[in-house]
Amino acid sequence: MAHSGILPHAHTPLLDDTLDSAVDYKGRPARRCSSGRWRSACFIIGVEVAERFAYYGIESNLINYLTGRLGQSMATAAQNVNTWSGTASMLPLLGAFVADSYVGRYPTIVIASLLYILGLGLLTVSAVLPSFNPSHCQTDKEISSCSPPMLQVILFFFALYLVAVGQGGHKPCVQAFGADQFDGKNPEESKAKSSFFNWWYFCMSGGILINSSILNYIQDNLNWGLGFGIPCTTMVAALFVFLLGTKTYRYSVKGDEKNPFLKIGWVFVAAIKNWHTTDSSLTDEEVAHGTWPHQCSHKFKFLNKALLAPDGSKEDGKVCSVSDVEEAKSVLRLFPIWASCLAFAIVFAQPPTFFTKQGVTMDRSIGSGFKVPAASLQCFISLSILLFVPIYDRILVPTARVLTRKPSGITMLQRIGTGMLLSVIAMVFAALVEVQRLKTAEQYGLVDIPYATVPMAVWWLIPQYVIFGVAQVFTMVGLQEFFYDEVPNELRSVGLSLYLSIFGVGSFLSSFLISVINKTTGGDGQTSWFNDNLNQAHLDYFYWLLAGLSTVGLSTYLYSARSYIYNSTSTT
Repeated sequence: MAHSGILPHAHTPLLDDTLDSAVDYKGRPARRCSSGRWRSACFIIGVEVAERFAYYGIESNLINYLTGRLGQSMATAAQNVNTWSGTASMLPLLGAFVADSYVGRYPTIVIASLLYILGLGLLTVSAVLPSFNPSHCQTDKEISSCSPPMLQVILFFFALYLVAVGQGGHKPCVQAFGADQFDGKNPEESKAKSSFFNWWYFCMSGGILINSSILNYIQDNLNWGLGFGIPCTTMVAALFVFLLGTKTYRYSVKGDEKNPFLKIGWVFVAAIKNWHTTDSSLTDEEVAHGTWPHQCSHKFKFLNKALLAPDGSKEDGKVCSVSDVEEAKSVLRLFPIWASCLAFAIVFAQPPTFFTKQGVTMDRSIGSGFKVPAASLQCFISLSILLFVPIYDRILVPTARVLTRKPSGITMLQRIGTGMLLSVIAMVFAALVEVQRLKTAEQYGLVDIPYATVPMAVWWLIPQYVIFGVAQVFTMVGLQEFFYDEVPNELRSVGLSLYLSIFGVGSFLSSFLISVINKTTGGDGQTSWFNDNLNQAHLDYFYWLLAGLSTVGLSTYLYSARSYIYNSTSTT
């Protein structure tokens, strides 16, 4: 009798050790004790650090490369940076579709990494070809007096967009694959997963910090070929590290269910086709009460039309199931949050463009003979993130848990909204500093001297960088967790690509705004807000405009967030 009472307890750990929702690298049910969790996540985080180092090794200083080595105007260069950045942030939608529907996350990461490496290699080649530095060209850091051959420009932009394609497959899958290493149904691993998003962003910012403090100096003062070659080498090492962890990873089980994209897409198609169809396919009782099946939610009722069949039949393939309709609704209800965050994304596009060009005009000297690269000021965004994430995760969250009794301290939507408010404050600071910079230029008679150094320390720009860095800890991390948790399980990569697409569309909107404002304010002999001579331009007006747009976006967000209902599986 004593033995019969002990044996069940002895076997329980073995039963609990196997995961139903994941397999190991050999296709066997994954064991909790020997797979996944932080050990596997560390390999994946390492890959993300390297990828962000490589990506920001291009983006953070790209505007100086375009205005200098390629001889483009400031407005054109800013539009090109925003267009490329926007494309790189939209392509994850395609990468997530391929990964979640056909290939899987692990193979997609490997293939995307190879494309990434190829793009970085070609970018390095385009920068070191001899004709990029002909002897008769001016070599000043701020401007080049000649343009490179067209073939080399084509090679440069081909390589640049090949990097964007690689990033499109890499970015959504790596983070989703990292989060997959934690079992959300296990209380202990569920808490670890919530911390994973915080430390993911912490480590990622570390990679960006290294780039801002070292790589930008190499690009500005030593060699652009080396400045592009180092990220290429880093990505090769990152792929090797990722492959080392292959035996430790948990791989999501893909069942025999229909393709999630096609399934949700068919709901919208069926709802449109049945727009004028009556509810004849429902039971008499349901018609009498004027109701749909009780499992249906009350939001987006027009999608319930997908439950009907035009001919009254309910053959398989003609009528969507209730679960299909509810999954489609779960994706659609994210749209108001997605749209209201676009203003934040427009602000997000400014540090690598106009913030950097502001810094070029200011006094960047430290001691005798050393100038801080203007793009390196972006390291203050990374520094503020690195300092604030531990404070948030170890101090603010535990304190908030006591007050709110929520595992995450504050809800994901509260976290996102806090960061959006901080982004408004950052743009106000940016506008005020630019007003002061223009006054200083006028005071010293530098308005008509394009490349003169304004006697105003570049450190005036630090507050806008720091505030925006703290804003990212709230909004960016909150958006990552929100779009991962609030979509169906099989669409996790898609959820993260939807989050990234906010910043893609935001970059396109920023490019559109610059184009419209440049044409409007620069016509009829007037001075454009984005004049190449920043001492005659009016970036302050642009920053005030962005502060206003961000305020409108925050108001819209608060309205949408107040009525949002979380998924039942969400922990917040």
